[in-house]
Amino acid sequence: SIADAIQYISYYHPEDFVKGMVEAYEKEKSEAAKNAIGQILINSKMCAMGHRPLCQDTGSVNVFIKVGTKADLDIQNELEDIINAGVAQGYTDPDNTLRYSIVSDPAGERKNTKNNTPAVIHYSVNNSDKIEITVAAKGGGSENKSK
Repeated sequence: SIADAIQYISYYHPEDFVKGMVEAYEKEKSEAAKNAIGQILINSKMCAMGHRPLCQDTGSVNVFIKVGTKADLDIQNELEDIINAGVAQGYTDPDNTLRYSIVSDPAGERKNTKNNTPAVIHYSVNNSDKIEITVAAKGGGSENKSK
């Protein structure tokens, strides 16, 4: 599910964003601005249809997980390891390989992990019997050091 979510968010804009851009396009008076908005909408449609990333910087993965204390976790591995395995699978999908932005030991050697792990994982616990996972990609280009 995490791998599928990563692929999905790499090529689909949220519906509210697309609707907002269409509204902006319809209201815009400046021809140059209208053309720019139109290009964004065309690119968004092309990405969705071709299942290709909206941006070359597919970012770092942030996973928000709510675990119910009554949830039946039938797992053999650590939850963190399972999440990171899903992230790796999503980023290395041979049909749509995404750009790897994460480095190990960011203060030292800065070697790229080649699968965009580890994810940033935010845990919360509630009193339900459910597990809810939200996956988001945060652009990482500005946070990577370059020469």
